[in-house]
Amino acid sequence: MKIVATEKAPKALGPYSQGYVHNGILYSAGQIAINPDTDMVEATDIAGQTEQVCRNLGEVLKAAGSDFDKVLKTTCFLANMEDFGAFNEVYAKHFTSKPARSCVAVKTLPKNVLCEIEVIAIIEE
Repeated sequence: MKIVATEKAPKALGPYSQGYVHNGILYSAGQIAINPDTDMVEATDIAGQTEQVCRNLGEVLKAAGSDFDKVLKTTCFLANMEDFGAFNEVYAKHFTSKPARSCVAVKTLPKNVLCEIEVIAIIEE
């Protein structure tokens, strides 16, 4: 197994890694809307937070040797299912290959963000 770590995505908020690669597959930790340059959640709406989450995931994918087109599965967590439509608009711009997905509403997310996304992706080695 190989740990994936990049300074271009937020550092872990707890005892976990940004991701692991095993047998050519990336398993990412969930990314939230922290700007890694400021270590702050700056966006206040679902569209802005989803965009930051996708930028963060893009950096983790890149560090692992993958990209959005190689994502097989996503798991998405929303603080409010009423944000589903606006979340999907931003999500669709990044995940154009339409990977398999689960999307659930949860009571609370770290730092009270509005969304979190994790991915499973192929690594081209």
